Amino acid sequence: MIKKNTHHGHAIKRFRHTLGMKQDVLASIMGLSQTQVSTYEQRKVINDDMIGKFAKALNVAPELITELEEDPVTVIIQNNTFEGGSGAYKNNINNSPIDRIIELANEKTVLYERMLELEKEKIALLERLLREKI
Repeated sequence: MIKKNTHHGHAIKRFRHTLGMKQDVLASIMGLSQTQVSTYEQRKVINDDMIGKFAKALNVAPELITELEEDPVTVIIQNNTFEGGSGAYKNNINNSPIDRIIELANEKTVLYERMLELEKEKIALLERLLREKI
């Protein structure tokens, strides 16, 4: 059996970055502090319950966090940055899946912003109702 090179914290950080989300925003969604999110992102192994919470907050499957390998993606990204084409993966990569991931991340950002606006509207409504009762 081949052991995968996974790091749960780094996977969470990569998904968060893909979404363009800062640690404090993720912390707010999860009811944690920014420091706690930072600490989790440094852990190689995170318990399944917490991975489930991060997955829900990031809107990804928990398996994506637990099974995302580190080195191959890093190698692919590094090799794609060369102009001359000397990277081993450069000519073998179909960019459309990456473009699709970026597109989906952008769509998710728009949805998160919309959700945030709805939450602000809900808070304003609740505050107004509370003031009317007093």
